[in-house]
Amino acid sequence: MFIDSHCHLDRLDLSPYDNNFSDMLQAAFDRKVDAMLCVSIAMSQFPSMYELIKPYEKVFASVGIHPLSAAEEQVSVQELIEHASQPRVIAIGETGLDYYYQTDTKEAQQKSFETHLVSAGELKLPVIVHTRDARQDTLDMIKAHGNQESGGVLHCFTESLDMAKAALDMNYYISFSGITTFRNASELRDVVKEIPLERILIETDAPYLAPVPHRGKKNEPKYVVEVAQCIADLKGVSIDVVAQQTTDNFYRLFNKADQNVSISSN
Repeated sequence: MFIDSHCHLDRLDLSPYDNNFSDMLQAAFDRKVDAMLCVSIAMSQFPSMYELIKPYEKVFASVGIHPLSAAEEQVSVQELIEHASQPRVIAIGETGLDYYYQTDTKEAQQKSFETHLVSAGELKLPVIVHTRDARQDTLDMIKAHGNQESGGVLHCFTESLDMAKAALDMNYYISFSGITTFRNASELRDVVKEIPLERILIETDAPYLAPVPHRGKKNEPKYVVEVAQCIADLKGVSIDVVAQQTTDNFYRLFNKADQNVSISSN
């Protein structure tokens, strides 16, 4: 079984499934995608996102604000804690720092990131971190405000091996997306080869970044299998080994998730 450890199910194009959310999930289940983590990027949209996934026991959720929205939407530690009390919420985020698109909002991003890290520490939940062109600041903030016991994940990783190793030392996992399959991602594939499989997660980041051979299409959870195959090829192991290990890794990190339930609707 595979797990899509990072997707945005409330943003998917469901037209190929006659706008039927359950059919989209079934398409993933048919490819042995056993569970998914639907990641929050806006507090204002969290209630509707949670209601969407709530009937499906193996579709989990996080709560948080994307760094590119940090200047427009603020949240307090208490608000995050309250939303995280929902039984299916197993992580805080997506949060972090993105200086590639926005350098003028650094202060707002850092404030928001700190709030998320503190909330996660109080709840002993892992943090889902987005980082781009902000390597040192990201690591410094995790070290200063994060809870090493509960750790977290650097999602959709595209940064350096040195950054990955520093994150591993702080009890973070590294998650790879369809970018690993792109022709121009040879440096990232070199990073994959160096990271222990015991610390790797796989994701789609759907509806974005569909892997080869689906690049250019809208991404969806069923395509996490292609990410797993790429990791397997780079590691020189079977896809079954990658599936089992990344599933074990997921439940070890997101230990609030219940492994012993079905993906199907109640």
